[in-house]
Amino acid sequence: MPLITDPWFYALAIPAFLLNGISKGGFASGAGNVSVPLMATIVPAPQAVGIALPVLCVMDVAGLRAWWGRWSGREMRAILPAGLLGIAIGSLTFGLFTAQAISLLLGVLTLAFLARGILQRLRGALPPPAPPSTPRAWLFGAASGFTSTLAHQGGPPLAMYLYPLRLDRQVLAATTTVFFGVMNYVKLVPYIGLGLLDWSNILTSLVLVPFAPIGVHLGIWLQKRISDRTFYNVVYVLLAVSGTKLIWDGLGG
Repeated sequence: MPLITDPWFYALAIPAFLLNGISKGGFASGAGNVSVPLMATIVPAPQAVGIALPVLCVMDVAGLRAWWGRWSGREMRAILPAGLLGIAIGSLTFGLFTAQAISLLLGVLTLAFLARGILQRLRGALPPPAPPSTPRAWLFGAASGFTSTLAHQGGPPLAMYLYPLRLDRQVLAATTTVFFGVMNYVKLVPYIGLGLLDWSNILTSLVLVPFAPIGVHLGIWLQKRISDRTFYNVVYVLLAVSGTKLIWDGLGG
C-alpha cells in the first residue's frame, strides 16, 4: 500500500503536527521545529520532509490571513528574496545529500535550536537591540531558505537575524509567519520536481492534515491556560531525544 501504515509513525507524527499547529496558533512560537525531527526517527528524513510540506501549507493559510500586511517592510524586502535564493540553492543541491546526511544536518540544527533556547533562558536579561543590516539579512535569509528546503528547519537561521532586532512582538510574528508561509508554497514546485510529493507521501499527508486546524485551535486555547515555560519543557525534551537520535542515524549508528 502507498499509504504509510506503521502505527509508530503516527504515534509520533500526530502529536508532532499538533505541536506545530499549537505554535501556529500563537502559543509557544517555535514548537513546530519538533515535527520533522520526530517523524524522521521512523521514516527517512527526505520522506519526512515531503510528508510535512502539504500539512504545513494547510497550517499556513490561517497564518497568512491573520498576519498579511503587518510585517516589517524593510526586513521583508531583504529576507524574502534571500529566502527564495536559499530555496533555489537547496533544490539544486538536494540530490547531493544522502538520507543519512540530511538526518545528520537535521539533528545538528535541532540540537542547535535547543541549545539556543536554553541559553536564552539562562541569560535572562536581553541585550540591547541590534541595528538592521542588509548583508546579515541576506546571509541569514538565504541560510533559512536553504535549511528550510532540506529539512523545514529555517527557523533558527532566521531567528539569528530577526530576534536581535527586538522588533515589536506582532511585527516579528507577522514577518516570520508570512515569510515561512510564502517559502512553503514556493517549495511545492521544487518538491514535485524532486519526487518528494509522491503518492505515498501525499496520502500520508492527507491523513495528518485534519490535525493541523486542531493544533491551531489548541494553541489559541492554551494561551490562557498554560505557561510557555511549562510547554517548552516538554518540547525541549522531545527535541533533545529526536535530535540525538537523528545524529546517531546520520553517523551510521
